[in-house]
This record gives sequence, C-alpha cells and structure tokens, in this order.
Amino acid sequence: MTPPSADDRAGSSGRGTGPLPPLRAADTGPVPIVGSRPAPPSSAPQPVVEVPGDALTDAPSGELPVTEQPTGRAGRNLPAAIGVGVGLVAVIVASLVIWRPAFLVVLVTAILVAVVELTGALKAGRFRPPLVPLLLGTLVMEGLAWTRGPTGLVVGFLITALAVVLWRLADGPEGYLHDAASGVLVALYVPLLAGFAVLLLVPEDGATRVLAFIATVVASDVGGYAAGVLFGKHPMAPSISPKKSWEGMAGSVLACMLVATPFLWWGLGGPWWSGLVFGAALAGTATIGDLGESLIKRDLGIKDMGNLLPGHGGIMDRLDSLLPSAAVAYLLLSVLAPA
Repeated sequence: MTPPSADDRAGSSGRGTGPLPPLRAADTGPVPIVGSRPAPPSSAPQPVVEVPGDALTDAPSGELPVTEQPTGRAGRNLPAAIGVGVGLVAVIVASLVIWRPAFLVVLVTAILVAVVELTGALKAGRFRPPLVPLLLGTLVMEGLAWTRGPTGLVVGFLITALAVVLWRLADGPEGYLHDAASGVLVALYVPLLAGFAVLLLVPEDGATRVLAFIATVVASDVGGYAAGVLFGKHPMAPSISPKKSWEGMAGSVLACMLVATPFLWWGLGGPWWSGLVFGAALAGTATIGDLGESLIKRDLGIKDMGNLLPGHGGIMDRLDSLLPSAAVAYLLLSVLAPA
C-alpha cells in the first residue's frame, strides 16, 4: 500500500478531491444538507426564554445574561417599590406637618443625590460635567429660592452655569463643549426645576401647595401604572418606553383629577374646576418627564440612574415626573389659587 499523496492529504482537509477519512462513531448522527440549518440535538420542544432588551446591552458578546424575573407585568419588584414609596411619602408628609422648613432639608438632600446620580450616568456617554460647582450651585439655587423667590432662583442658576463653564476650563480644551454643556444641562434639569418646589413651599399655606403638587404627581404614576397593567394595549412611545400606553395615560389623567380637586377646591380655595385643570396639566408634565428621562437613559445605554431605592432605581428615577411638574404646578397655582 502506497502512502497518500499530497493531493490526497489536501482532500482530507477539504481543499482537494482526495479520499475522505473514515467516519468515527461520534460522527454517525444526522448529516445536515448543505445550505440548510443544522438539526437540533433533540426533537423535544425547547423552552423559550425572553430576555429584556435593556439586559442584552449589559451582557458580554455571545452570552445571554441571567436576569431576575419581574414580579409583575410592568417589570417592577412591586413589594419593594410599594414599601419604598410608602416610606418616602411618610418622610415628606412628616417634614411638612412637623416643621415646614424641614421639607426644604429633605428636598435639598434629594436634589444633591440626584445631581451626583445624573453626572455619574452621563459618564456612560463620555460626558464629564464638573460635579463640585453643580453641588455648590444646588445649595445656592435652593437657598436663594427660599429667601429671594423666583428672582433669586434665576440668579442662582446663572451663577451656577457660569461656575460650571469656568471650572471646566482647568481640564483643557479636549471635550470642553461636551462637558460644559452637559453640566449646564444638569443645573437646568435638576436644581433649577426643583427650585419651583421650594417656591411652592414659601407661602404660609406652602405645605398644602407642596402636598397638592406631590400627591397629584404620585396619582399620575399610580393611576398610569394600574391602568397600563390592566388595560394597556396601545403603546404611546414604543421606541422610548415600550410599557407606557395610551390607556395608562388616560388612567393618569383621571387619577390626577380625582386627587387634585379636593386639594385645590377645599385646601386652597380655588374654583371647583381648578382641580380638573391642575390634574390634567400635571398628568401631562409627569408623563413628559418620565419619557424624557427614559430617552436620556436609552441614549446613554443604562437602565436606571442609580440603585439607592429598591424597586425604583435611584433618586433621579423618582424625580423624573416631579421636576417638570414642579414648574407647571407653581405657575398654575399662582393663577388658580394665589397666595
């Protein structure tokens, strides 16, 4: 028997026309037809595993992450979310009832944490907003809003924006516009809008005004969540927040009107219809705030701004609906129920 030629050896590797090597026992399974998909190893039905889209972005290439199963249709850890929500409401109500300025301390603390969370999240998009002037500017803005009113809030924002622009100069020209612009955005988005909640607190009936504002926004979240889980079929903005539906929006508007009416009619002495206007407006701003933050998180490729609050994410994830609503609540109450 003659040894195999070079062409025979090339054929065994698939590059020629020589004889094929003998089949081994492990190779006696079904042979796939060229151009077709390989047959599955077993004819038994395979389980279908659904993986959330956000989780796929966090997994290494070629691997599916192990994710926790959501406890409800909306994907939240509902018991934890309810417990944390009740605790937050208790702290807010207690601070307003016991001593009105105590709410200012609670609010400023939350805003400082939210600023840290948002600046940290922006690093996922390679933005580097300067943190120190933003934290100091938050204290200045909220303090001037409490002592000098709307004018003080605006002046505090301008001082903060200038401080951010100047502070960033020390790090050189590379990425300057990105970092300075993102820092001004943080100052506008978080402490400036939160300053309107401080302005709501200033009058003698400020505790009632703040409660009306927060209770209405909470009603928007709860009503939208319940209606969306029970009846949601038509997505509102599937590319931004797939679980938010028009049915949920209708539930938000209805819940906001029901909660806002007694606050404005009996608590603040406004006309009977003022609660309907206030509730509908805050349902809209709360939804816009929620969608706006979802858009930022999707652009940055993150799921939550933080993980401080179980079932909710970070402080910033709870302020998304409140921040734009604070400005609208202040403007509407100045007209519907002037102090």
